[in-house]
Amino acid sequence: MSSMPRTLLLSQFLVAWLGCVALSAHAADAADAADKRDAMAWLKMIQVAAQKQNYIGTFVFQQANQVRTSRVTHVLDGKTELEKLEILDGRPREYIRVNDEVACYIPEIHTVIKEKRSSPESFPGMIAANATDLSEHYDIKKGDVTRIAGYDCQTILLEPKDALRYGYRLCGERNSGLLLGAQTVNSQNQVLEQISFAQVLIGGVDKNAIHPSFPNTVSWHVESASTLQTSLSGWSVAGVPPGFKKVYELLRMVPDSDPNSGGAMSTGQHQLAQVVPGGEARGIDLK
Repeated sequence: MSSMPRTLLLSQFLVAWLGCVALSAHAADAADAADKRDAMAWLKMIQVAAQKQNYIGTFVFQQANQVRTSRVTHVLDGKTELEKLEILDGRPREYIRVNDEVACYIPEIHTVIKEKRSSPESFPGMIAANATDLSEHYDIKKGDVTRIAGYDCQTILLEPKDALRYGYRLCGERNSGLLLGAQTVNSQNQVLEQISFAQVLIGGVDKNAIHPSFPNTVSWHVESASTLQTSLSGWSVAGVPPGFKKVYELLRMVPDSDPNSGGAMSTGQHQLAQVVPGGEARGIDLK
């Protein structure tokens, strides 16, 4: 007589337990989906902040035993994007950009080289691809909240879905979304290279800060290096990993020199580029 009630009670317990498991799994799936949406929103915020925010700061790039320091000043003046990049190590160089027009100042020969910007943006505007496109080849997740250059920032993880690309850790300032630091990591989660602000001011930047630091540049020699977006029929690329798309092919015309030809393919986060002096087209195998 007692075995049937026990069996009935056990059955009721199992039904209730399985129901709890199903509800827990559903809640976990919902939480994962919400976390992914939040991470994608953060990635888009990081993309926009580099173009829309005003900021000035010094950043450091490290790769193996190489360390390079630069300073960037960025101002959005109405619809005009102004940027100044100063190379602080080695020979002094300054790049001043007005939208897509770039002027490179070379003080040792008192020369300014002007050309159209052809390559994707540099730090902190590194992410060129649409966040949805990146999600095809990366799992995009939120990480910890950490601190860089005195600002709290949200870590966003880009974990590759295959063995053909590296992973990334991005850190966006919690209020503005400005990218404060980025790391490239391998499959063992070891840092291969990193770039981050050592000091940065977000907001309150005067557009008059966007001018050459060198004196008397109005008397310098000016050259125009014409960069022509084109289709280079002699170029061929084999073994391209999934997710890499052609971003440009170009001929770069430099006064009193042979033209340079080249092209680049990018995932929006990682770029492969090849430039050949003399404009000689060739095949490239990425396998």
